[in-house]
Amino acid sequence: MTTKAKSISAVVVIAVLALVGGGLYWFLRDDSPDEVDLDAAAKGVTTTTVADGATTTAGAAADTGIDGAWTVDTTSGEWTYESATGTFVGFRIKEELASIGSTEAVGRTDAVTGTMTIARDQVTDAELTIDLTKITTNESRRDNRVQSALQTDQFPQATFTLTAPIDLGPDAANGAEVTATAKGELTIHGVTEPVEFPLQAKLVDGTVVVVGSLDVTFSDYGVQVPSAPIVLSVEDHGVLELQLLFTKG
Repeated sequence: MTTKAKSISAVVVIAVLALVGGGLYWFLRDDSPDEVDLDAAAKGVTTTTVADGATTTAGAAADTGIDGAWTVDTTSGEWTYESATGTFVGFRIKEELASIGSTEAVGRTDAVTGTMTIARDQVTDAELTIDLTKITTNESRRDNRVQSALQTDQFPQATFTLTAPIDLGPDAANGAEVTATAKGELTIHGVTEPVEFPLQAKLVDGTVVVVGSLDVTFSDYGVQVPSAPIVLSVEDHGVLELQLLFTKG
């Protein structure tokens, strides 16, 4: 091989490595969105931008009090991976990657349905259903591994059912922040386990905003964490987080 040919080959190799390295960076870079936060969620509810570009105030005035039936609202707010001002449920998992270090994989879906009933300053019942087939991350190749790990072809939904009343306190109807624990049954991958889900909630412009995070051990639900050659280790637990908007009716 001539000197000129060797030089051309070296340039090609360097270019290919640069492209591959860049691809790995964009695939594995740690650009996870912020964790759920009640103040941020409440701010997103106050002013909502709808699909046609119009700006409206979310929810109606809570002039009839908070007692009654409430339904998960998936029409208010905006939904993107980076910034979600509406309803969503998701997860956060710590990974250790070769030559990269620690990163955080985050997946989210806004495909959430559910209801709750409030009577005399208590949430007396509540149910949520999450469509796991709609979970997305910042990278489609990671999406496929998540779907495979959860076996969503067999277990497409996760559910939560409240099993004990939640006391809201007398000031909840006036927009006071509520900190509570929701005791219930969480079903993932066809396995149901009792959980105590820490929550924060607040009534904002007629919309009940709820956020919360719960550490979940995947093996408890028969879920094997996804893997790849570049992944040195993945923790067998992660954070299940939610941001829910409820409106009356």
